[in-house]
Amino acid sequence: MMKKVRLGITGFGAQGSTYAGFIADGKVEHMEIGAICDIDPAKREAVKEKYPNVPVYADYIEMLESGDVDAVVTCVPHYLHPEMGIQALERDIHALVEKPAGVYTKQVRELNEFAATKPELTFAIFFNQRTNPLYQKIKEIIDNGEIGKLRHTNWVITTWWRPQGYYDQGSWRATWEGEGGGVLVNQAPHQLDLLQWITGMPKKVMSNVKYGYQRKITVEDDVTAVLDYGDGATGVFVTCTHDIMGTDRLEILGDKGKIIVDDSKKVTIKRLHTPEAEMSDKMDMQDVMKIFMGQGQDEVYSEEVLEFGSVWGEQHTNVLENFALNIIDGTPLVAPGSDGIYGVALANAILLSSWLGKEVDLPVDEDVYFEELNKKIAEEKENN
Repeated sequence: MMKKVRLGITGFGAQGSTYAGFIADGKVEHMEIGAICDIDPAKREAVKEKYPNVPVYADYIEMLESGDVDAVVTCVPHYLHPEMGIQALERDIHALVEKPAGVYTKQVRELNEFAATKPELTFAIFFNQRTNPLYQKIKEIIDNGEIGKLRHTNWVITTWWRPQGYYDQGSWRATWEGEGGGVLVNQAPHQLDLLQWITGMPKKVMSNVKYGYQRKITVEDDVTAVLDYGDGATGVFVTCTHDIMGTDRLEILGDKGKIIVDDSKKVTIKRLHTPEAEMSDKMDMQDVMKIFMGQGQDEVYSEEVLEFGSVWGEQHTNVLENFALNIIDGTPLVAPGSDGIYGVALANAILLSSWLGKEVDLPVDEDVYFEELNKKIAEEKENN
């Protein structure tokens, strides 16, 4: 049986070099660096200097066919994730695709469908926040029915402040052609995934999106989306890249309780002793007045507060180790690759609603989205 998975790293940028460092430092028990690939000669030289015993490639196909790697992670621009995933799986190389799985669901669906033809291979996506004990705990509480049937979600996640200089680093940044979008595809994919992972996919989306609102870019830098889960349940998702003071607050309301998450560190769980609808039907006005006056709260609900610490990099190494163990002994994946389509679908729906100026159904019409995206790319080229 394989003892260590030889990982091929495509792209030696911020993420690729970080993962290489984790593995080289022994933080991923069942993984070693098999090879590293980058099209930039300077980065290849940097690899040779830092990891002299690691094979280096300029062409990722050559790396996949070298015999040096058992698996690959795609630390490359978003548009390339599906293509590289397919090329790896086609050569019987296990694939760990970075988030987002792609820019539009049509290309992600092609990846998922191809991966389904290779069930013997491991196909995963790098949703490291799914290994965060805080979000695992929230999902467990909701799955167990502790706060009852979903009524409302509200996530304000504006901790993505990026100055103009960040966008000016490269002409491909924050463009429809280069990245396929802004905050929704670059900064917030983890939250979009967590939202659907924990509370399920909405049925409809209506959005108000600003493009180049506070930055000199063509893509979205300010988003407010209203989600319709069906059965009356609703949600609001707010994100942007221009709030230097930033807020990260998630609220999930059910008919039997409420979960509040502050700064992805503190969780407050309020559990009603009696379901809200039953209280509404049976409570007399004397008891109601007590609540209005701030009395007798303990008789209405219990409150539990949980604090979670975070070791930088631990979530990433957990995903890498989980991926390796799935290859070695079939340990269940925290984030199966096929799950990557949901967050992309949600981002696509938010943008499409804005482009069409109306509420859209999920799943979105993939052909319509692709057509509208290409219009944005064409407009961008004309204006540059």
